[in-house]
Amino acid sequence: MNIAYADAINELKSGHIILCPTDTLWGLSCDATNDAAVQRIIDIKKRPENKSFIVLVHSLDMMGLYIHSFPNLAVDLIEFSEKPLTIVFPRGAKLSGSVMNNDQSVAIRLVKPINDEAKYCYELIRKLNKPIVSSSANYSGEPSPSNFSQISKEIKSEVDYIVPYFQNNETIKQASRIIKLNEDGTFKVIR
Repeated sequence: MNIAYADAINELKSGHIILCPTDTLWGLSCDATNDAAVQRIIDIKKRPENKSFIVLVHSLDMMGLYIHSFPNLAVDLIEFSEKPLTIVFPRGAKLSGSVMNNDQSVAIRLVKPINDEAKYCYELIRKLNKPIVSSSANYSGEPSPSNFSQISKEIKSEVDYIVPYFQNNETIKQASRIIKLNEDGTFKVIR
């Protein structure tokens, strides 16, 4: 399959919302540094304003640009995790304020190219050279769709671009594991 990224990247650079596969679920995505785009995802999902998002990056270097400090424990957790792992860092940096929690913490996941969908997401972020928001493709409070066919027509109609690849993959996907790092170096498993 010959995969192109230009259309999705142009949409993201224009502040638009795309529906794309990730290393976990299909997600509503935008440039995580663009306040207006993040607000649009909040509006589409009918999501409470005070609920934060997960940010996806393609490398540890990129991750380091968007957090205040990078403890060695985070690197170890990421490197040894066999499944997608989202880490909630105590303080984010250079991201849309709507991406972060009220306490300035931020949830970030390094996308590892473990399957075709993850490879697409990884390359999309790498080529965009910015982190993206990833939020499940559903209205707030509804169950997260576990593959493309479960995403509602209403959600699909509200985005600016739908990635045309991997839509026929009926494999059931799951959300990532989430671990919260504390300022004192301890951590807590959230899910």
